[in-house]
Amino acid sequence: MANQQGNSSQPQAAGEEMSEILRIRREKLFKMQEEGRDPYLHTRFETDCKAQEILEHFEELENQPVSVAGRIMSRRGMGKVAFLDLRDSSGRIQVYAKIDVMGEEHYKAMQAALDIGDIVGVKGEVFRTQRGEISVKALEVTILSKALLPLPEKYHGLTNTDARYRQRYLDLIMNPEVRDVFVKRSKIISAIREYLDSKDFLEVETPVLHTQAGGAAARPFITHHNTLDIDMYLRIALELHLKRLIVGGFERVYEIGRNFRNEGMDTRHNPEFTMLEFYQAYTDIHGMMDITEDLIRYTAHKVLGSGKVERDGVEIDLDKPFARISMLEAVRQYAGVDFAQVETLEQARVLADEHHIQYEQRHKKGEILNLFFEEFCEAKLVQPTFLTGHPVDISPLAKKDPDNPEYTQRFELFICGGEYANAFSELNDPIDQRERFETQAAQKAAGDDEACDVDEDFLTALEYGLPPTGGMGMGVDRLVMLLTGAQSIRDVLLFPTMKPVEN
Repeated sequence: MANQQGNSSQPQAAGEEMSEILRIRREKLFKMQEEGRDPYLHTRFETDCKAQEILEHFEELENQPVSVAGRIMSRRGMGKVAFLDLRDSSGRIQVYAKIDVMGEEHYKAMQAALDIGDIVGVKGEVFRTQRGEISVKALEVTILSKALLPLPEKYHGLTNTDARYRQRYLDLIMNPEVRDVFVKRSKIISAIREYLDSKDFLEVETPVLHTQAGGAAARPFITHHNTLDIDMYLRIALELHLKRLIVGGFERVYEIGRNFRNEGMDTRHNPEFTMLEFYQAYTDIHGMMDITEDLIRYTAHKVLGSGKVERDGVEIDLDKPFARISMLEAVRQYAGVDFAQVETLEQARVLADEHHIQYEQRHKKGEILNLFFEEFCEAKLVQPTFLTGHPVDISPLAKKDPDNPEYTQRFELFICGGEYANAFSELNDPIDQRERFETQAAQKAAGDDEACDVDEDFLTALEYGLPPTGGMGMGVDRLVMLLTGAQSIRDVLLFPTMKPVEN
């Protein structure tokens, strides 16, 4: 019982200690305010240098005056000399504060008020300490913002993943490598724009609120517009509006934007995510393969300086030509089943039963082929591979293959067993498109929540004439994961969707 009592008292003791820390920090703030030094009244602090600049250009800056600002991450020394670790957006620099340099009054006021986590502005001179560390010798230290909550303990940091995602601001403070991921994310998106702009693509913006969900097989989020008194949908894809622009005469367009899908969450899925889609008139999936491969290779070299990335201990070579294989070939190779010999739905169901593939009664032959691919083949496509020849049954927006009308001119790009891109020779036959929409609508009526309705306005646009067009969609978050080594989509989203904490 003694041990149990001792253990139960530990949380209480920790809580009391935290309460004391919070009390002391607030008292420091109140004292500063009483003395006319309210840190929150500062509106600006002029800086002329970053921490990394001082480290990289020490020889030029030695003995020169500088002004820096950032957060205090640690402090040492409580007598006449104090060492402060200041971190700004570029990195870390040591601040050397000495009583006979700053003046006794200013130095003591700083020591009495300062806490780890406070944001400060420092004016001083660049020098090297006796131990050889490049530092800023402080002439003046101004507390610009008081941290009323303490940072996580130094040696354990912020490691709980749930806490990191919920309090991303704290994650960024404590884990500098996290900031590097999001800097790379920004550079990746910039590289994508740079590449497409160089190819004469025009960046556009299309509606996020749709009156009809379409462009992908996904369950939408539904909202209500009060003025119009209609239900509306957060977009699940960018596709249909972008193809309307090709009808209108733009020959190359792209959009990088948020999509929303009311689906499950895992390491590769978040309810809102960033998609890149681009469309080019007078080309097809072969042109889309070329530009997709070139875009990914360009982005990797631009951001990483290399076409080689490591994923789960495997080197992924983005410099080699991407492999190409049809879905029929993949299932034949990895599952030992030749669907080219399957003529009826009943034959497909028999094969599925024999191979323990779970299917629903509504599934057609092409959908069962896709289930075989997902079960036996998907994980095998580790190096970049274009999967082609998707059945019409799962490709309502892609042109049929003229040599085999059961299949389409479509590809998906797989890397490390996961899908990264999806592209078509876009279906521009309005009669064929109507039939496929109607098939989708029937599937939705039969209980398929991911099927789409008939989009009459899009069909009208097609009737005015869509030129032969290639289109591609790629998950930006997944590309960022690949190029940064992140294991979860939450690691590349600044604020991933989280279930609210219950009080």
